[in-house]
Amino acid sequence: MNVPVLAPLTPAARRVLDAASELFYERGIHAVGVDTIAEAAGVTKKTLYDRFGSKEALVVAYLQHRDAQWRDLLDKYLTRVPEPGPDRVLAVFDAAISWSDENGAKGCSAINARAEIGDGHDGHPVFPEIARQKVWLLDLFTEILRDANDVDPATMAKRMMLLYEGAIVTVGMETYPHPFDVARDMARSLLTAPAR
Repeated sequence: MNVPVLAPLTPAARRVLDAASELFYERGIHAVGVDTIAEAAGVTKKTLYDRFGSKEALVVAYLQHRDAQWRDLLDKYLTRVPEPGPDRVLAVFDAAISWSDENGAKGCSAINARAEIGDGHDGHPVFPEIARQKVWLLDLFTEILRDANDVDPATMAKRMMLLYEGAIVTVGMETYPHPFDVARDMARSLLTAPAR
């Protein structure tokens, strides 16, 4: 699995990224200024800009950092189910259950960022990172389903993606408890249906 690798960070840059990650996720990107991040990290604004260049670049680093953590967890779940088949697809949902319980009370950081920056048609530098993460997950579902000899892996991957994305938005909206459990059950039904 190709996990995004962040460049090695100095101790000050690591503190900036950690502070920004917590603040952006908890409060939102627009609500948190660089002064607040620098203060929380115990650095000057100059240090923040020296290490990341801009707030937008820091947002990209934040999204990449969370994505790398998610992929690391997901990889552990997929390693537990090495054989192709429905259980390997369901392992993605199992990982998401674990992730959302520990790290995702406000839903998906990429979706939340997308809601704040708009549609990406204005050339905002954060949008390509958001799109990359979502395309990667769709490609992963497609690959797992292709390995399982699904009759139409591209279509089934889109269905799995919709279940996954619907669940993660529902987590953030707190519409009802445990949406990934519901999504997993629906995924199992789709994957094991006799004739599709």
